[in-house]
Amino acid sequence: MAVFAYKGLSEAGRNVQGVVDAESARAARARLRRDGIYPTAVVEESASPQGSASSWRPGARITNADLALLSRQLSTLLSAGVPVVEALAAVGEQSERAVTTRLLSHLRDAVSQGTSLADAMLEHADSFPELYVGMVRAGEAAGALDVVLERLATYTEAQTRLRARVRNALAYPLIMTLVSAGIVILMLAFVVPKVTRIFAEQEQALPLPTRILLGASSALTDHLWLLLLVTGAATAAAVAALRRPEGRAWFDRRVLRIPLAGPILTKVAVARFARTLATLLANGIPLLGSLELAGRVIGNEALRAAVEDARTAIREGAGVADPLRRSGLFPPLLTRMIAVGERSGELEPMLERVADAYEQDVENSLAALTAVLEPAMILVMGGVMVFVVLAILLPIFEINSLVR
Repeated sequence: MAVFAYKGLSEAGRNVQGVVDAESARAARARLRRDGIYPTAVVEESASPQGSASSWRPGARITNADLALLSRQLSTLLSAGVPVVEALAAVGEQSERAVTTRLLSHLRDAVSQGTSLADAMLEHADSFPELYVGMVRAGEAAGALDVVLERLATYTEAQTRLRARVRNALAYPLIMTLVSAGIVILMLAFVVPKVTRIFAEQEQALPLPTRILLGASSALTDHLWLLLLVTGAATAAAVAALRRPEGRAWFDRRVLRIPLAGPILTKVAVARFARTLATLLANGIPLLGSLELAGRVIGNEALRAAVEDARTAIREGAGVADPLRRSGLFPPLLTRMIAVGERSGELEPMLERVADAYEQDVENSLAALTAVLEPAMILVMGGVMVFVVLAILLPIFEINSLVR
């Protein structure tokens, strides 16, 4: 069965396009007509310059939301006894996104030729993270692929929700900062120089706010290229330093100590680590392998190094909690819950509870921080505007009094 890209008209007369699986172009046209689509062009993907199911386009990837959805759909079909190849074909047919259909078609072709699902996913690292592939491989080996896919769907949805909460909480302060900086730069670059001409004709001393404003405007307009050059050089040096493991570890360690933001970032990383480790252990991944994968997705090089040190200590006979506690980077709640889980043999449930607690704590902390930042940003922006207006109006008032 091949994949065909099509363009056509719907019954409502709208232009539509997408991909469809069929034995031939004629079968593809017939299927589209049954679905109420009148095709104007049907091209087999292997002949299309845009790529094919057997030749995946570099950079093409599915979103985390799509990954969670297809994982849950595949789990449902597999638990009902549908073979993997047929399940992949069915989910691909139901998808409304062409990139997902192409991906699943490629996986279906690879699996039908004898490749394991995990090995087929390895060819699409942009869409399937290493953790995902590792769990699928464990599920195939244990004969519980449907259970693993269900857990992966739940895990992916939880991670997506956490990222969305952080992104939404930071969106407003970031927009306010950019707008405020843009307004100030525009005033210093265009408004203030025009007003300066009036002040230059007067020989009287200017108020301090006016002198500060004129100095900032002069520095911006007279040395703009120098400022841009210095900023670009500093950015390039910072990027080069962060690409080195030592520089990234130093930066990530300092980030965790930033007031207000540092504790929240630590909670986000700990929640991701605990959720990932619990999911891996629940699916039969050995402890050392689970720690390695969980450390890679933690998102902080300093914390990842601490996890690696813990793996070394575990090889020598230590438990999980003590090495993490000695690093001084992980919160006491996490290490205490891990210690309790190790003693009781309930490590996975304890990690799930830690993840739930920290995810809720992150949401509460972000809500509180946003509630403080929004009025603070408004006050700062208002203060800057008041200073600029006063710096411009004070000498004007003095000029008017002299004229009178």
